[in-house]
This record gives sequence, C-alpha cells and structure tokens, in this order.
Amino acid sequence: MTQLKITQKKSVISEKQNQRDTLRTLGLKKIGQTVVREDRPEVRGMIRTVAHLVTVEEVD
Repeated sequence: MTQLKITQKKSVISEKQNQRDTLRTLGLKKIGQTVVREDRPEVRGMIRTVAHLVTVEEVD
C-alpha cells in the first residue's frame, strides 16, 4: 500500500477548531513537521479538510 508524506506548511492560528483538531489527529503540531501515513480514505478526508495548511507527497 502506498504511503503519504504530509507536511504542515501554515500555522493554525485563526483557523477553525475542527481544522486544528484534524491536524492534531494527523500528528502535526508545528510548521515544517512531517508525518507518513497510509493512503486510506479516512486520511484522504482529513487531508481534504486541511488542504490549504499542508502539502502531500506519495511515497512508495
């Protein structure tokens, strides 16, 4: 299964609470932090919620 490399690129200041919670659920706490998650529908939905705050790359 493919992996997704998710990097936070913007701050959560002035963002809605559900977007802050979504970033925490993904495991992101500060700008520049990167996590690797499995490419699953649940993770894709979370990424869609905070797409303006993160960058996503596929990793094999």
